[in-house]
Amino acid sequence: MSGRVLYASFATPHLSGGVDVHLRHIALLRAAGVEASLWLPAPEVPAWMGEVPVVSGPTLEVGADDVVLYPEAPVVPGVDPAPGARKAVFNQNHFYTYATWDAPASAYPGWDPAPSVWTVSRESVAVISALHPDLAVHRVPPPVDPDLFGPAEVQRGVALLPKKRPHEGRLLERLLEVDPRTSGEPVRVIADLTRAEVVRTLAESRVFVSLSHTDSFGLPVVEAMLSGCLVVGYDGGGGVELFEAPGAWRVPEQRPLLVVDQVAEVLARGDPDDLGAANRAWALERYSPAAVAPALADALAAVRRTPGAATTAVHPSRWLDAMPVGFTKTG
Repeated sequence: MSGRVLYASFATPHLSGGVDVHLRHIALLRAAGVEASLWLPAPEVPAWMGEVPVVSGPTLEVGADDVVLYPEAPVVPGVDPAPGARKAVFNQNHFYTYATWDAPASAYPGWDPAPSVWTVSRESVAVISALHPDLAVHRVPPPVDPDLFGPAEVQRGVALLPKKRPHEGRLLERLLEVDPRTSGEPVRVIADLTRAEVVRTLAESRVFVSLSHTDSFGLPVVEAMLSGCLVVGYDGGGGVELFEAPGAWRVPEQRPLLVVDQVAEVLARGDPDDLGAANRAWALERYSPAAVAPALADALAAVRRTPGAATTAVHPSRWLDAMPVGFTKTG
């Protein structure tokens, strides 16, 4: 069966993990011969997105064979954004499942036909399946490019990404600075960096501190592992599976001193190269494009087996005001 696959998304001015996953899916699908595109409300495309194929407009005419992927946040009671069309909710954060939903869970989402749900981690599958046992839930982990992320010849010090926990990030930076066990090590803060700068920062760091919070996965953790980093920190809820890696240590929530203790212990280890290589191999086996492609193909095939009809689809930007503050970062 032919037909387009359309990812309803947003033109965030800076790199967004959720939008980046859309781009990676589109690349995988197009490599498999599927006509996949990003659907934006306006034609302007930020430079960081590259040469992604785009369709644009606040509404879009879709055919009976097309599939539309909607993000989880702008699901509004009483509104089917593409009546009759084949569609799925691409839920990249189960904590946002009811971000704009103030009706009973039993009414969710009220679309025709009932959509499947794509999500990114084992934890997210379990949560959404418990909420909605009547919906088909598919796990499609984010694919991460192993050619983009890799270790530098020399890796030293610590990298941390404070975006989800800015106050604790500043605190940890100071604790690492004053602790005699770590004071001689560089601490690299990943904030307002280009993709190339993020890649270089991870490549040059020996330890990545995960400050994940209310996440369904933890994409920066996988990028750090592919960069040969050892990982210390918080799983954010959905990243539990990532700490099964051989060089990853999970720390109890909001215990910065325990984070510093674990970082100091990891920095003192004598086998960083072996564990860093093991982390990269572990991540490649599970989250490389080749590893993710079959799950993506299976999820799409399941949607295509559902009924479909031509219709006018409405872009989720229609409900932008109802979404969580900062969800799209378009301001």
